[in-house]
Amino acid sequence: MLNYALRRLMMLPIVLFALSLMIFALQMSLSPTQRLAAYAPSPDYLKGGQESIRRMIEQYGLNDPFYIQYGRWIGGILTGNLGWSETARQPVSTALMSLFPATLELVVLAFIPCLLLAVFLGSRAGIYLNRWPDHVIRIFTILGWSFPVYVFGLLMLLIFYSALDWFPPGRLSQWAQTVVSSSDFVRYTGANTIDALLNGNLAIFGDALRHLAAPVITLTYVNVASMTRVMRTSMLETLRQDYVRTARAKGLPRRVVELRHARRNALLPLATIAGMELAVMMGGVVITETIFDYAGLGQFAAKTAANLDFPAVLGFGLYFAVVLVVMNLVVDLIYPLLDPRVKTQ
Repeated sequence: MLNYALRRLMMLPIVLFALSLMIFALQMSLSPTQRLAAYAPSPDYLKGGQESIRRMIEQYGLNDPFYIQYGRWIGGILTGNLGWSETARQPVSTALMSLFPATLELVVLAFIPCLLLAVFLGSRAGIYLNRWPDHVIRIFTILGWSFPVYVFGLLMLLIFYSALDWFPPGRLSQWAQTVVSSSDFVRYTGANTIDALLNGNLAIFGDALRHLAAPVITLTYVNVASMTRVMRTSMLETLRQDYVRTARAKGLPRRVVELRHARRNALLPLATIAGMELAVMMGGVVITETIFDYAGLGQFAAKTAANLDFPAVLGFGLYFAVVLVVMNLVVDLIYPLLDPRVKTQ
């Protein structure tokens, strides 16, 4: 197990290096004037005339050879300098760090029930093939698979906000935002629910949950549909394996065979798709956050793209690439826990 993990960890720097080259190549496709924003620590650097901009281009060496500029860019990345974001009116790294807890809070609350539901529903559907539990679960997943995120999100707003006034958009109500922004409220993590509990303020905690409910339900339902289908298919294939038939022939209880032996091996394909789903969600659930006016990384990415905020777009792209690589590594490390045969590969 240790050798397997070390082999995967040794590949991580190589993959990150290749990704950084690809992202920097995209940046090099811009003009030196556009790339200057990625090096400017504040917008004041870009307010001078053409002569001032020309001097800054020379100062930052934006006409230097590719490898020299790449080394300088990597040095800036390692020190946290991703340039200035006109959209956020602050450094890109600061904007990403301030919005990350909001997206993490939303993703964690949506992904955990999504994964648990996918395992439970997919297993039930596979075990009760072509019987009523399977039919009900298939209808549930087909509806979720067919609903675009923006359609389901708008339905959630129409029903639970416009009609019932239960789950409002945004992250907090106005009164709660005033409390959170005051000096009496200590910001520990940036996640409203956790900070509210740490401050002992149950009113803020309840308000944060009200605002999280609609986007969490939307993300959970849309993602659980695809994950349940994968789990169901994998469970059906596993139940047809010879070792399952042998276990049944030996007289092991059906529940033990199906849930303890078959389901564990059926989790392998689900682990792959779940890891990628989590990576995409952590990269910023753009549509969901935009629909519900949820101030997270997804909404930030949409605004920066609309405003052609190149430093912010490139910084977000780098962040998303790192999330994908890290989540792929996590999935690789989880595999041996689900299937010991992977350790020898």
